[in-house]
Amino acid sequence: MTKTQEYNQTNAEVSEYTHEQLQRLKQLGTATVYEAQGQRGSIASEIRPLDPAMKLVGTALTVNTTPGDNLMFHQAVLMARPGDVLVVDAKGFTDAGPWGDVLTLAAQQAGIAGLVIDGSVRDSEAIIEAGFPVFSRGISIRGTTKVDPGEVGGTINLAGTLVERGDIIIGDRDGLVVVKAADVLDSLEKAEAREAKEEEFRRRILDEGASTAELLGLLPTLQRYGW
Repeated sequence: MTKTQEYNQTNAEVSEYTHEQLQRLKQLGTATVYEAQGQRGSIASEIRPLDPAMKLVGTALTVNTTPGDNLMFHQAVLMARPGDVLVVDAKGFTDAGPWGDVLTLAAQQAGIAGLVIDGSVRDSEAIIEAGFPVFSRGISIRGTTKVDPGEVGGTINLAGTLVERGDIIIGDRDGLVVVKAADVLDSLEKAEAREAKEEEFRRRILDEGASTAELLGLLPTLQRYGW
């Protein structure tokens, strides 16, 4: 049995989420989801969208790769399912671009929803024009090798945040957040509640002239410090 066959067999029960649930998480935004989770799940702020207008949501397909090599990227594209986001631990190496416009095209043809990489990419203008969401630590024109083994589908440490196959990844101009597979429905419910609470704050600020200090119950603390 090949590694790909083993992967498909052991991951046959990866949880699926409805398109509507995923799109609602994206609509709520990373900051709201992060806060609703108790300030958990944020991914290093150095990993940014190539274009601030880029947004993504999807199921993580994790990739562990050697810095300066992109063999596992090609394997991941072969294994990905529609709606997957490739989440790549490239060890923060930014002096080479293992992902470019050709891989972007192949990923789009496979239905891949985006790429998150703790490393660099190249052909950034072409990627933006293609409308493919990419979040990376950097950009580099330097090429890579295609020889080193790695892993697809295992748990990775992405710049300090653990990501597993099947987790939900959300990205926008504020950053990236991971929602653990077992917590998707709970996180969505809490994020909806937080959004409703903040909408009420906005209404009271506009209609009643309420202050943020009042709304957040900060007046006693401020008074205690002499304000």
